[in-house]
Formats: sequence, C-alpha cells, structure tokens
Amino acid sequence: MIPFWAFDLLIHLFLYGRKTVMQPSYSAPTRKENLGTKIAFKKVTIMIPWVLLACALPCAGDPLLGAFARRDFQKGSPQLVCSLPGPQGPPGPPGVPGPSGMVGRMGFPGKDGQDGQDGDRGDSGEEGPPGRTGNRGKPGPKGKAGAIGRAGPRGPKGVSGAPGKHGTPGKKGPKGRKGEPGLPGPCSCGSGHAKSAFSVAVTKSYPRERLPIKFDKILMNEGSHYNASSGKFVCGVPGIYYFTYDITLANKHLAIGLVHNGQYRIRTFDANTGNHDVASGSTILALKQGDEVWLQIFYSEQNGLFYDPYWTDSLFTGFLIYADQDNPNEV
Repeated sequence: MIPFWAFDLLIHLFLYGRKTVMQPSYSAPTRKENLGTKIAFKKVTIMIPWVLLACALPCAGDPLLGAFARRDFQKGSPQLVCSLPGPQGPPGPPGVPGPSGMVGRMGFPGKDGQDGQDGDRGDSGEEGPPGRTGNRGKPGPKGKAGAIGRAGPRGPKGVSGAPGKHGTPGKKGPKGRKGEPGLPGPCSCGSGHAKSAFSVAVTKSYPRERLPIKFDKILMNEGSHYNASSGKFVCGVPGIYYFTYDITLANKHLAIGLVHNGQYRIRTFDANTGNHDVASGSTILALKQGDEVWLQIFYSEQNGLFYDPYWTDSLFTGFLIYADQDNPNEV
C-alpha cells in the first residue's frame, strides 16, 4: 500500500502545479512570466515519477527483507508482488442484535380458504305459535265421476206426453204375391196407360259408317223418347217394343243393322242392282229404363242409303207394345 506521507506529497505537488499554471492575471503576462510558468510545470512533471518510485520501494522491500530473515527467498517468487491481497480471514463473532424496527404497513388480505366441513345437526327448537289462516285457495279440478248408485224406488206414472213427429218412410218391401183376378171393370179405352212411339226419316244420303244414323225429320215422337240430335231412341217406359226400318238405296250396296246398347240385334244386306231398291228389317225387344236403340252402317263403303225429297224416304219406326207390370202407369 502507498504510505500516507507519499500520498500527501502527491496531492501538494498537483495543487502547486495547478496553481502555477491556472493562476489568474489581471494584466497581460510578459514573456518572462510565461517562461517561468513553463519551467515550473516541467519541474513538477519530472518530480512525479520519482515520488511514485519512492512509494514503491518500501512496498517491494518488505517482502525481500522478510524472505532474507526466513531464508526462504527463491528466484521468481510471487512474494515480490506487493499488490496481491492476503487470504480471507475467519468470520468474526456475531454482533449484538440491533433494536427492533418500526411496524410495517398492513398487508393485502389473503385469499379465502376452503369451506369447512358441516357441523353436527343441532337440537330441534321449540314449536312456534300457529300462524294466521291463509287466503282461500282456488277450487281444484273436477274429480272423476263416482260409481253409479243403486236404482231408487220406482216413482208414480207421469202424465202422457205429446205425440212425436212422424218418422221417415221405411224402405220398400218385397213384391207381394199375385192376387186373384178381380171383376171386369169398365172400359177405359187406354186412358192413363204409358205411351211411347216414334217414326222418323232422314234428310241426307250416304251416312258415315259405324256411327248412329241421325233421322232428323220427326214424323211422330210420342213421349219424346227419340233424340234427333244423337239418332238414338232412349227407353223411358220399360216393356216390350217393336222396331222396324225401311231404307231406300241407290248407287251403292247397303249393309245396315239395328243396335241395342252397342250390340247388333239384326243385320240386313242389299246389293246394288243399278236401280233403286228398298232394304227393310223388323224385330221385337224387351227394354229397360235407359236402354238405347239406333241404326248404323256396319261395313265400309256399304252405305248406299239414298234420300230424295220429291219421291223417296227412308224411315225408322218403333213403339211400345205393352209396359212391364211393375210400372203399368209410368209415363
């Protein structure tokens, strides 16, 4: 370590040199003064190394003298270095405890702990006084009907009520047996009996095949059961009917038939001989309500029906012979 006297000497030299160089002057310095300042600063600079050397000699001399005294000096020994610190000494004894410090500020509250276990159930308390009567509740739903009770004693006969309304007519019963013939009655000459008859003619020649021939010239239509628009007779009174036709043909053969509900009942064929000819046919049919009867050509290119308004006609005729017994007076 540097001796205290050497450290003090260095401080004085530094202050002296600074004072000499930095000394203020109130007048312009002369050349002589500047030269003296430089010389003084140079002297201080030269003295600093010698002072440092003087400080180092005692530091280096102590180990050398100690080594000679112990006779263990060796060449190159690290003991020549004076600036190395010695080994760390043992720790000293603990000091006296200092006084207690001031009480610090209160810390922040900690987190809530977990809930503890439920305690044992306590004893039941004494029964309290009865409370006030509450408001009346709403009526409950209607209960199920109870079992039917036993019939009571029969009461006295009541007063007869007013007669009820007439019921609807029942279904028609089965046909009864035929009764015995009655006494002959007076002659009514057909009054009140059902009637159905027609006689019609065509106004066009050569009709189309396999379609009803339209006899559109009405000569008679009792009961209006013949339809001139369709050329069909529609049965309005069930019973036995007679049908006949007389057809004039010319220039072609004629194949004509009488049809009942789509089925041919009679067919006639007349060949063309070069002259006018007449084809005819007749039959009796049992008809029901709504049955249809008509005439039509049943073979292609065999439609020689001819019409001349001045000297020939083609006719279709039918009439009721007698009605069924179920509807003798049906019109």
